[in-house]
Amino acid sequence: MLALVVAHLVVAALLPLVSARNRRAGFAVAAVLPAVALVWALANTVPALAGGITENTAWAPTLGLALGFRLDALALAMVVLVSGIGAVILVYCIGYFGPDSPDAPRTAALLLAFAGAMLGLVLADNLLTLYVFWELTSVASFMLIGQSGERGEERRSAVQALLVTVFGGLAMLLGFILLGEAAGTYQISEIVAAGSAGRLHGTLVSAALLLILLGAFTKSAQLPFHPWLPAAMVAPTPVSAYLHAASMVKAGVYLVARLAPGFSDLAVWWVPVIAVGLGTMLVGGWRALSATDLKQLLALGTVSQLGFLMVLLGSGGRLGEVSALAGIALLLAHGLFKASLFMIVGTIDHATGTRDLRKLSGLYTALPGSAVTAALAAASMAGLPPFLGFVSKEAAFEAFVREGGVRGWIVTLVLLLGSMFTVAYSARFLWGAFARKPRVEPTRVAHPPGPLLTAPVWVCSVAGLVLGIAYPVVDALGASYARPYPRGSGYHLGLWHGVGPPLLLAALAVAGGLVLYMQRDRVTALSHRSPFTAQRAYELTIAAIARVALAVTGRLQVGSLPAYLATIIVAFVLLPGVAVAMGGAWPAGQALYHSVMQVPLAIIVVIAAVAVLRARRRFTAVLLVGVIGYGVGGLFIVDGAPDLALAQFLVETLSVVAFVFVLRRLPAEFTEERPPRRVRVPKALLGIVGGAAVAAYAVVMSGARTTPSATTEEFARLAPTEAGATNVVSAIIVDFRALDTVGEIGVLFVAAAGVASLVLATRYDRQRGRVRVESGQGGPQHEEDVVGRGGVGRGGPKG
Repeated sequence: MLALVVAHLVVAALLPLVSARNRRAGFAVAAVLPAVALVWALANTVPALAGGITENTAWAPTLGLALGFRLDALALAMVVLVSGIGAVILVYCIGYFGPDSPDAPRTAALLLAFAGAMLGLVLADNLLTLYVFWELTSVASFMLIGQSGERGEERRSAVQALLVTVFGGLAMLLGFILLGEAAGTYQISEIVAAGSAGRLHGTLVSAALLLILLGAFTKSAQLPFHPWLPAAMVAPTPVSAYLHAASMVKAGVYLVARLAPGFSDLAVWWVPVIAVGLGTMLVGGWRALSATDLKQLLALGTVSQLGFLMVLLGSGGRLGEVSALAGIALLLAHGLFKASLFMIVGTIDHATGTRDLRKLSGLYTALPGSAVTAALAAASMAGLPPFLGFVSKEAAFEAFVREGGVRGWIVTLVLLLGSMFTVAYSARFLWGAFARKPRVEPTRVAHPPGPLLTAPVWVCSVAGLVLGIAYPVVDALGASYARPYPRGSGYHLGLWHGVGPPLLLAALAVAGGLVLYMQRDRVTALSHRSPFTAQRAYELTIAAIARVALAVTGRLQVGSLPAYLATIIVAFVLLPGVAVAMGGAWPAGQALYHSVMQVPLAIIVVIAAVAVLRARRRFTAVLLVGVIGYGVGGLFIVDGAPDLALAQFLVETLSVVAFVFVLRRLPAEFTEERPPRRVRVPKALLGIVGGAAVAAYAVVMSGARTTPSATTEEFARLAPTEAGATNVVSAIIVDFRALDTVGEIGVLFVAAAGVASLVLATRYDRQRGRVRVESGQGGPQHEEDVVGRGGVGRGGPKG
């Protein structure tokens, strides 16, 4: 699994070499790896459905870090979307991008890199592994939306998507850490098993779940974070079809589906999932009824369907098995019909030069093949039999009708209303794209689509019909995913369960949706009356953050070094101080010193530090700072760290030399006036408190470790055999951390080069020294002050 993911990323890095010679060949090569990943996943269907295939690759085993992957039923469904639809869309890109398109090389490489990151995300069985790929998808999405960055709209949309998803991702990372620490493991399969057994509960787990849901909501464009998805439609249509319909926006849904079997019984989980999911379904569907851009219509419909998926895959409950079956079916159906519809929009845009449904008319005669495929995909989206969309929608009604109670009927009625919206905007899409409209001239087709633009659409559209008829395949997939839920419902996906409430509700959704469509003029007028939108809320939030940042910066960044240091010290004292005060303990039997030599060295350091505060000459202050550094280096030697001592001595020597040459260009004495007492006292108190806090943290935190760390034991074990050394410190410096040591040497070389440049600059000044400098910068008097001769110079005795 890791090899497949890495292969995607490596080939993506090399793909520009192919695209530079042939744009279309780059997309063809990019389509190979997703196709291979799909074939591999399908070849492992039997073991995946039986219990899953697990693969763990040790990353830092001593620290318990590993790259964990798992192929099970849910991951298999997502691989079909990520790799299967990804390969189809990359083939579609061959016909969509022209042979001279400047965006093609970048898009091909980024789409393949995104496919690899998404594949790693859905296969991850480790929370930290999942987070790494989660953020990689956000970065790839940012670059794909922004494209070349030449248009302001692209830049704004890319930044909005990045801000929203990364904000949620950081919250989710904190949730992962809290959940992993509470569970004692970061393996997702183990965490879900512990959750389903009731072993994970409490305030810490509740906080972790809320943070994780926040990340899932932002990634899957849930209310109120959904505006970034319609805004992302500035990206090329294949990008929208892949990222924002088939794969990336499913990441949040996938995460909820992955953790739901372990936590869906907890109110802290199912209440926000159902509330946010239902609200998103209604808002997205309602806004889609008035959209005039075909891509915007589909984007808002995607938002609505993502809310539907959240409810099905995250609610769990008494009949979580049935809702899980419906969720898996809708997951596959949505990816297929929405990818088809986005590609159809790309075909229409490519052929006519517009996506505005008010300007399109009569395309069903000019593009009959596209009209048929659009009808197939829209029928699945609307939930008409025998498509997979109908199978999933009937199962969804079945789950909540059977559950009953207040929750069951509220969810059922809202799903019914949302499904009516879905039928209405599905009909609106077909009418807007292909119908002949009165008072609108028939649209001319300037560029008839070739087979590379039409064949991929047929594949996805027909797949929705085939899987609807071959529903036992999807039922087996869903049953394997739903295995952790309580069994006993006896329900299976199917095209006919007899006449009952679920079938009647599905029929009512179709009838109600058609009524809404026929009243589209009134609905459009009503939808525009809303004075406030989530997009406006985002813009106001960003503007408010900018104003607050400006105000804070204007008051704090005032050019005062003492103010900056005071802010740092206060934050350092308060933030770790709370943790130390709440969970720290002063170690018993703490000795004042461990070696007699520590005492005089410490006294020298303290005396030099106090003397620096009293020094009036710059050179004296520099020497005293050097004494402090050399004293600390002596303490390193006494404490058995000669490597640190050597680095300290070298750095201090270079620093003193550098200061000396810099001071040649400054007045000999400090020119600042002594601040008043009311200023000096608070500074002194803050310095004392900060120093005491540092000392306390050092003692408490070092005393908290009672046994050597795992890495220390490993270094000690490997030093004789792997490095041939009896000194562990030497082995670490020369062998285990050799690159780090080389980096430190490089830093010293840079510092030495800086000192050498100062020396050469001084020699150059002396060679040009025809003009006496009276300011004390480089003149004879300053030379004597620095050297300390006290009186003899070129100008005679000095008093």
